[in-house]
Amino acid sequence: MNLSTKKITTVGMLCAMALVVNLLIRFPIIPAVSFLNYDPKDIVIVIGGFIYGPAVCFVMSAITSVMEIMFRGGTILDVLMNMISTCTFAVAAAYFYKKNHTKKGAIIGLVIGIIACSISMLLWNYIVDPIYFQMPREAVISMLPAILLFNVLKCSMNSGVTLFLYKPIVSILRRTNLVEKVNDEHHISHDILLLSLFIIVSVICLILGFQGII
Repeated sequence: MNLSTKKITTVGMLCAMALVVNLLIRFPIIPAVSFLNYDPKDIVIVIGGFIYGPAVCFVMSAITSVMEIMFRGGTILDVLMNMISTCTFAVAAAYFYKKNHTKKGAIIGLVIGIIACSISMLLWNYIVDPIYFQMPREAVISMLPAILLFNVLKCSMNSGVTLFLYKPIVSILRRTNLVEKVNDEHHISHDILLLSLFIIVSVICLILGFQGII
């Protein structure tokens, strides 16, 4: 199996994984914008970008967004918003990590991705929601703080899980020879594990609080 075939095979597997988790895990976070649902596919797409670079994030986002509407239904606007959300998060994170291939680079890249996605989705919801939901723009403006909070929480959760799962998934792919071994591989450390767990638990507690469960 040559490198290009390995890459195609691995990206295909990651796309399938992203689609499956997207179909299985989907729920609202903020009651004020219950039409926005958390989904974890960005975790897999960021991991693909960390392995192969930001261009792969774009390809995976396009594939999974189109396949999602085939299973769930939707419109071209659903594909557009899905891709913008995923790409601004995943591409930004993968681009920075590619330039700074360290643990610190991964963390900073994910933070940049959170900021980029949160800001871009404010703009795009402001533009698209009045068309999509047939509502006055003033109503959309009143929802922008909740939309911002939703995207910060969603991207933070996905960042925490990415930090936790990246090395185990890459190690499995390397053991099966689907991903090339590299000399500069850095091992996951306890500080990264603690950081990822802290982010995950914090976001879960916030979500439960917004849902009135705790």
